[in-house]
Amino acid sequence: MILVTGAGGQVGTELLARAAQHGHDVTGLVRADLDISDAAAVQAAVAKIKPSLIVNAAAYTAVDKAEEDRDAAYAINRDGPANLAAAAKGAGIPLIHISTDYVFDGSKDGAYLESDPVAPLGVYGASKEAGEQAVRAALDEYVIMRTSWVYAAHGANFVKTMLRVGKDRDQLRVVADQFGAPTSAADIADAILTIATRIADGNRSSWDTYHYTAEGQTSWHGFAEAVFARAEPVWGRRPEIEAIPSSDYPTPAKRPTNSVLDAGKILAAFTVPRRPWQDGLDEVLEVLLAEAE
Repeated sequence: MILVTGAGGQVGTELLARAAQHGHDVTGLVRADLDISDAAAVQAAVAKIKPSLIVNAAAYTAVDKAEEDRDAAYAINRDGPANLAAAAKGAGIPLIHISTDYVFDGSKDGAYLESDPVAPLGVYGASKEAGEQAVRAALDEYVIMRTSWVYAAHGANFVKTMLRVGKDRDQLRVVADQFGAPTSAADIADAILTIATRIADGNRSSWDTYHYTAEGQTSWHGFAEAVFARAEPVWGRRPEIEAIPSSDYPTPAKRPTNSVLDAGKILAAFTVPRRPWQDGLDEVLEVLLAEAE
């Protein structure tokens, strides 16, 4: 039995939807079921459910809001993982914890390795990095999975925002100097469930921090262009996308310029599935465009 926290989020939803395909039983808890920042509640939930593995998909992800809501961000992104790691330690079970590209400042040329120094630019990234540290300090049997640019057919994300604002506009302005790998929540869920299978089958020597994203990279502008290229046959039109620098779109929290993560290490350790980012986008847009019609 796998316990999934943050089961109502993008990745959590996909974990619950896909678990049976991977041969796993899951119990999913949303925020209303379990506040992971409450240590006693976490201990009680783990004692009651008795999972063989915990997957933490819960996170405070409002990047800009975190700048003024620091305590809430740290409660969920640092204290929550610390509580889950402590409960996992007490139960003698592993924890898979999802982290982010925002632990890096984006100044590196080339894809980030797990061994590269972290240097978060804002509260969100700093709170997630603190969560990573808390897991490592409390638990020996863990997998920390950093990923980037997550989207799905549900929840709030870039793809859904583009479809919403682009439906009736002739022109949009999108940042073109930030680069990363758009990664569907379904792909992340499949990777996590594959790792869960490997652990259940006896791979208990690969506890570490890993990077996982879809293959390839693009800019936010390129991502938007790809969205509308696929929407055009359905809509019969597409907006013009103006490429702009980040300086023309100021936000409370600074974003990494380079969010590209090297996934070689996780592929070697767990042989997780990985596909081009365009394939995940096609899958999600098929659902979203059909719903819109």
